[in-house]
Amino acid sequence: MNNKIDKGAGNLEGILRGLGDLVGRLGELAEKGEKMKRSGVFDVDTGGRENAKGAYGFSVKMGLNENNEPKVESFNDVHCDQQTDVTSIQEITEPLIDVIEEADHILVLAEMPGISDADVSVELNGDVLTLNAASGSKKYHKEVLLPRSFYNSGMKHSLRNGILEIKLND
Repeated sequence: MNNKIDKGAGNLEGILRGLGDLVGRLGELAEKGEKMKRSGVFDVDTGGRENAKGAYGFSVKMGLNENNEPKVESFNDVHCDQQTDVTSIQEITEPLIDVIEEADHILVLAEMPGISDADVSVELNGDVLTLNAASGSKKYHKEVLLPRSFYNSGMKHSLRNGILEIKLND
């Protein structure tokens, strides 16, 4: 796959070409039951204050259910206040999450680069899993709706190489 950034991607032609490539790649994913991730960084005009770098990305997963419906999860850390029209970079990032249903448990995977196991807080309240992590300038928060309720006693988690793995047993 070509990961080169098109310098003309800021204009309409570049955007349409990118969308066409994305649609083609989604068709390939549907046939193979795979997933795709893309992310990038861009400059953010903060309205007269010092400009900042924003991050964006998405993950598309295909073939995970019997209907072959795509699951798209996006992320970014840029927020525009609707009332004041001021753009800012959010301090807390939502990690990308995978929820995998196994025969005897649910496995939740969260991407949290720059975090160690001691920096993670995992809370379970019925069918809602809340993840918090902070280390230096890296801060993550995400609430995950699980397919069913679980008890805290059936939960174990570990973090290796920036991937938080949570196993929820029935």
